[in-house]
Amino acid sequence: MKKILNNPNDYVDEMLQGLIAAHPEYYRLHGDSGKVIARAEPGKSGKVGVISGGGSGHLPVFTGYVGTGLLDACAIGDVFASPSAEQIADTIRAADQGAGVLRLYGNYGGDLMNFDMAGDLVEFEDIKCTTVVLADDVASASFEEREKRRGVAGMVYAFKIAGAAAEAGHNLEAVTKVAQKAADACHSIGVALSSCTVPQAGKPTFDIGEDEMEMGMGIHGEPGVWRGKLRQADEIADEMLDRLLADKPLVSGDRISFMVNSLGATPPEELYILFRNVKKRFEELNVQIVMPLVGRYATSMEMSGASFTLIKLDDELESHLKEPADCAFWKV
Repeated sequence: MKKILNNPNDYVDEMLQGLIAAHPEYYRLHGDSGKVIARAEPGKSGKVGVISGGGSGHLPVFTGYVGTGLLDACAIGDVFASPSAEQIADTIRAADQGAGVLRLYGNYGGDLMNFDMAGDLVEFEDIKCTTVVLADDVASASFEEREKRRGVAGMVYAFKIAGAAAEAGHNLEAVTKVAQKAADACHSIGVALSSCTVPQAGKPTFDIGEDEMEMGMGIHGEPGVWRGKLRQADEIADEMLDRLLADKPLVSGDRISFMVNSLGATPPEELYILFRNVKKRFEELNVQIVMPLVGRYATSMEMSGASFTLIKLDDELESHLKEPADCAFWKV
């Protein structure tokens, strides 16, 4: 294992300390656990709070998206591990400005359990909570069983849209409704070319040949839909896009936003090679891409690979997507 670290057991704590040291204008620690990040300046009184949380190893997801027009606070666990219910309860308290708190997170067993438990912990503190769960990975379950899908990079769009609605002063019911609409409109798929190493494990999460790729692999190394020889960029992009369009057919005149995301090690040059193909395909369909995102938005440590996320827009989603937002990793 080659990583820049001290004690592997201190990896997350030291990362968060560095994050706050580098960006004090955006982030501060909240509570005693050392694993809850809140806005440097809380939202205004009467604003709906929007929170998230999950395992470390995915920056900018999750903690990076704390900021104006995005998340109010976030709980972070160890690498690829859910934060505790107590940490999430602290996150809810940090985000509460008297108008309730939306919990917005990915569809993973530990997160589901701990976010529910956190709601129970604050139940008698007069904090009303709602929940939206992201389940956008089309490779992880069929459309008919989409409630079983993993939550991946689509949560970035959900953070942005829910955060904008909350910043605009909408009430908890309205913010939850538009967050759910955004979550339902997101469809994602990834491709992995290499593994990554969890610091405390000290070895790659899975083995894959130097000349192999795996279509549909999850961000923690969950099995994909096939493994085989590495293909050319256009072939990879075509299959990923075909799988998204099979799940979410589009017609001439539709408006979408589209993300080409690095899983960690894949450089921008290769992402733009993929996007070039995507743009051509959508032009042929007469589908307009609004505010495309190309870069590192949701990673998996140093995994080599990429993911695509498609979100079909209506006037409401597009308006919230374009509203101002600011954090250390993304500014609109």
